[in-house]
Amino acid sequence: MTKVAFACRDLDALKARVAARAVDAEIRVPTRMRPKRSRELIGGNLYWIVKHRIVGGLEIRRFEDRSDGRIDIVCSAELRIVTPMPRRAHQGWRYLEDADAPSADGDCTGVAELPPRLYGRLAALALV
Repeated sequence: MTKVAFACRDLDALKARVAARAVDAEIRVPTRMRPKRSRELIGGNLYWIVKHRIVGGLEIRRFEDRSDGRIDIVCSAELRIVTPMPRRAHQGWRYLEDADAPSADGDCTGVAELPPRLYGRLAALALV
């Protein structure tokens, strides 16, 4: 599953946001509707999109109903850095098939630290 990290300018801002919202090693991400495939998403990942690329993911632990009618996606508060992948921005969340998921090896290349414009140009040239 993917979700845009709204107003996050870079990976460090996303890390800070996750750390600030963590309670008992969990983070809650509110959404309006329960995903139809919620049962198969448990144990999977919620990948965050920052500046048009997937940069990290949180393990989905469960889905909980809220008193206001919304749903909380309850995730592990441990942000796992992944090899950046280009992804278009969207509203809400989107399913991500296993074959399209980013590498679980993490990003030890430094590509995630590239400025978004430079990354976009290198990706267009198929260099990253």
